[in-house]
Amino acid sequence: MALASLFHAALIFLVSINPVNAATAPVVDLGYARYEGVVDAKLNITAFRGIRFAAPPTGRLRFQAPSPPSPVTGIQQAFDDPPQCYQGVFGASVTNPLTTRDVDQTEDCLFLNVYSPSLNSKVSLPTIVWIHGGGYAFGSASQYNGADLVQDSNNEAVIVVIQYRLGLFGFLAGQEVKDGGALNAGLLDQEFALRWVQKNYHSGDRNKVTIWGQSAGAGSVLQHVVAHDGKTSPPLFRAAITSSTFLPSQYGYADTVPTTLFNDVAGQAGCNGTKPLDCLRAVDSATLANININTILGGFFGTFTFVPVIDGSFITQSPATALSQGKVNGNILLSVTNANEGPFFVNQSAQYDVAEYVRNLFPLFGAKESDAAAAIYGSFGSPLDQVNQIMGDSIFTCPTYSLLDAFHGNAYKGEYAITPALHGQDVINYFPSFTAFNSTLIYNNTAFINAFTQGFLSFAVNLDPNEKLLPTIAPVWPKWSCAAETEIVFNKTALGAPHIVPTHTSSALLERCDFWKSARHLTAQ
Repeated sequence: MALASLFHAALIFLVSINPVNAATAPVVDLGYARYEGVVDAKLNITAFRGIRFAAPPTGRLRFQAPSPPSPVTGIQQAFDDPPQCYQGVFGASVTNPLTTRDVDQTEDCLFLNVYSPSLNSKVSLPTIVWIHGGGYAFGSASQYNGADLVQDSNNEAVIVVIQYRLGLFGFLAGQEVKDGGALNAGLLDQEFALRWVQKNYHSGDRNKVTIWGQSAGAGSVLQHVVAHDGKTSPPLFRAAITSSTFLPSQYGYADTVPTTLFNDVAGQAGCNGTKPLDCLRAVDSATLANININTILGGFFGTFTFVPVIDGSFITQSPATALSQGKVNGNILLSVTNANEGPFFVNQSAQYDVAEYVRNLFPLFGAKESDAAAAIYGSFGSPLDQVNQIMGDSIFTCPTYSLLDAFHGNAYKGEYAITPALHGQDVINYFPSFTAFNSTLIYNNTAFINAFTQGFLSFAVNLDPNEKLLPTIAPVWPKWSCAAETEIVFNKTALGAPHIVPTHTSSALLERCDFWKSARHLTAQ
């Protein structure tokens, strides 16, 4: 029997012969290690926290692609959240807005958590792989309790929450890394975890995997959608969900920006010799972690310094170009944005010249192009209102519509519009135990929350948000296409009642997105 089948069969066998209680200790054999999990007797959910899916990316494996873990003997306890990857910040911020738990940081962080319905005897449960956000700089599996999604799915799905290398540990680029290491190591970690799911966990029909992420996690989903020119083989997922797709500038690996960053990191580490990458591998991880933070802090406010690049193999061309050519992995897409994505990433106390802001956000813009952008957003009120909208449109909302277009009508679009509808305020609806940024539930209405979350989970299980796992008040969710630009808006009335309606996408918004599409050679997206 394949390892994948063994894993799920072991769970079914154990819970069928033992009462579900705190003493139940399911053990799974992955070939390279045996892990003991725990059963939540109240929720009837089996959890394995801290499964190693790759070897420690340390020493000679630093800045390399992930590799299989070495075999270990004995039973490994998978009771607690794993240590998180070294955390960063975002530009001009002195605190980490996502670090909320006392979890150790380490370079040896390639672990994942698995959550499964204990009493569901189905052999072939759909699997959702959650990719955390955090600007490719921070975030961890510990912040997202997969049991929340198991419950949301009515015990119809298995949830896998993964970690990946962050900041310079995962996204240092430049010719030196190309020649002596692996570009986009953080993305390769994610792909390695997806292959782990195919090989070691997902039982039965391996075509029932959905990848879902928020912010940079959603940006990661986009990267996997366009990976290998849309020809990833064998396929690693059938469906994709993005919550606030994040697409910052993505330069070629040897362009000026990645090269300058590599040289800056090497200089701070005292690695200016003939073999700087070898030197960086010898630097202790705590020193590199400090360099990572210092470098990111030097970036433009609200931006993230170490992000994916065009590497020529995993990502062969700009994501926007790949999407325009319809070169995608996966068969179907669901994407949701917040009505006000931008303000979280904009200094709300600063004074702005709008054209100058555009040039800071996209350094390839000249005066003519930045003036044109400023003119388009002149109707949005104050300069602060304009740059809030520019940030939201250019980095989050418009890339989402480009992603939708690439699926040629086999996609769904939604908007979370409960005021103020800031970036991240949707997350706590489907992860009620989430305690990081923007984690206050701003509309505590059970009918609304169920309608919102069931769209995601029904889509992941049935490939259709309208084929509901549980009854909700949501109307029919229409598909989005260029010919029928209709999405569903999740809002409330002035009297506080849920207001969930299909709406024609704003033509003014789509016109602004056309501008950003036309400027993609300057935005480097």
